[in-house]
Amino acid sequence: MKWSKVVTLALIVAAVALAAVLTVAPVFQGSPFASKYLPLIKGINLGLDLQGGVHVVLEAKDTNEAKVTPEAMKQLRAVIQNRVDQFGVAEPVIQQQGDRRLIVELAGIKDPEEAVNTMVKTAFLEFKTMDGKTVVTGKDLNDAQESKDPTSGAVEVNLSFGTEGASKFAQATTANVGRPIAIILDGNTLQTPTVQEPITNGKARITGYETLQEAHNIAILLRSGALPIKVEVVEKRAVGPALGADSLAKSMHAGVVGITAILVFMLMYYRLPGLVANFALIIYSLIVMALFAGFNVTMTLPGIAGFLLSLGIAVDTNVIIFERIKEEMRGGKSLRSAIDAGFKRGFVAVFDANTTTVLAAAVLMFMGTGPIKGFAVTLIIGIAASMFTAISMTRWLLHLVAATNLVKSPRYFGA
Repeated sequence: MKWSKVVTLALIVAAVALAAVLTVAPVFQGSPFASKYLPLIKGINLGLDLQGGVHVVLEAKDTNEAKVTPEAMKQLRAVIQNRVDQFGVAEPVIQQQGDRRLIVELAGIKDPEEAVNTMVKTAFLEFKTMDGKTVVTGKDLNDAQESKDPTSGAVEVNLSFGTEGASKFAQATTANVGRPIAIILDGNTLQTPTVQEPITNGKARITGYETLQEAHNIAILLRSGALPIKVEVVEKRAVGPALGADSLAKSMHAGVVGITAILVFMLMYYRLPGLVANFALIIYSLIVMALFAGFNVTMTLPGIAGFLLSLGIAVDTNVIIFERIKEEMRGGKSLRSAIDAGFKRGFVAVFDANTTTVLAAAVLMFMGTGPIKGFAVTLIIGIAASMFTAISMTRWLLHLVAATNLVKSPRYFGA
C-alpha cells in the first residue's frame, strides 16, 4: 500500500469537502469571513426575475423637429443603451417592440423613478450668449464627469469639448468677456456665469448641484448624448423578487432532488468510479461557481436551468467513459490499463456530443437577448468545466485511487 497516495487522496477530499461546505453554508452568508474568503458567494449577480427591478415601456412620438423613423429608433436604442450602461446594471434587457416602442428591464435598481427619469430626459445642452445666439451644444462635448471642488467642496460637472467645440467656446468667451453666457439643459437655464477671461483650454463646469448623485445623473445624460426623438413612458412597473424567489426555491428543490438521485445512482451502479465521479461533480460545481463569479455572470432562472443541464451533461460524460472502462476490464485488461483505454476511446464520443451542444448554445448567445443569452452563457461555461473535470480530474482521481491499492477487485468498478 502506498501511504503517500492515501494521504494525498485524503487531503484532497478534505479540502474539497471544506470548500463545498463553506460555500453553501448559510451561517457564513454576509459575514466578514465570507466577504474575505468566499468571493463565490458575492461575485454572482442576480437577474430581474430573482432580485426584482423595473420594467419600462417607452414610446417614440413624432414632433415638428423630428419624426419617428427606423433610423431614429436605432439611434434612440443606442442612446438608451449608453445611458443604462452608466447605471452599472448587469445584463439589462433593451429590445424594440413594433415600430415605436422600446422595452427596458433593469435588475436591482435602488431608485427606479430616478432611473426612468434619467433614461427619458432629452438632455439637450446649449451655451447661449445674452443675445440668444447658441455658442456650443452637447454635440460638441467630448466628456462630462461629476466631481467635488477640493477647496470649497461644491459639487459640479466638469465638461471638456472636442477640438471643434473648444475652438467655438474659445471664440465665444473671448468675445463675451465681462458678459454672462447661459448654460441651458432641455430648455431650462441651469446657470448664467459671467465670463471673467477667455477660456481656451476647451473646459467648462456646471455648478449648483446639491448632491454628487445628482451631478452624476446629469453627467450620464451629457455623456450619452441627447435623445434623437421625443419619448414618453407608457408603462412603468416595479418588479418584485417574490415570484422569482418562489420559482428559485422550487428550482433549487427540484435541483437537490435530481442531483441526489444522480449521486445515488452513480454510486450504486458504478460503485468506486461512481464515488469518484460524485466527488468530481462537487469540484465541477465549485469551478463553475468560480467561473460565474469571474466572468460576472448574471444568474437568472434560465441561467440556473443552463447550469443544471450542464451538470447532466457532466454526468453523461462520466457514464460514457465508465462504460468503456467496464468493457476494457471485462476484456481482461488491468485496472490502470482499462482506465487509460476507457478515457481514450470514450473521449471521441464525449467531445463530439459536447461540441455540438456548445455550437447550439453559441448561436443562442450571439443571437439571443436577456434570459436566452444567460441560459446559453451558463450552459457553455458548464460544459467547458465538465470537460475539464471529466477528462482530467476524474481520470487523475481514478489513477490516484488505483495507485493506493486499497481496492483491486473488478466488482468495485461495476465490472
